[in-house]
Amino acid sequence: MNNNDLIKQHQNKLHKKYKRLVEKAYNFRQTDHALSDISEYRAIKLLDKLNKLKYLSREHSQPTV
Repeated sequence: MNNNDLIKQHQNKLHKKYKRLVEKAYNFRQTDHALSDISEYRAIKLLDKLNKLKYLSREHSQPTV
């Protein structure tokens, strides 16, 4: 398995976790604001990681000149 495949696999795993956290934050919004904020914060941190992985995968897929 090459690096691009590993990055894609990790991206998919993180994206699923991100979606779960966003949904959790939305569900908690009406009942528990603190838990909602915590879930939202974790989702934002995951989104940052996803953006970094997206950059890395783009960097690896482009041929060097």
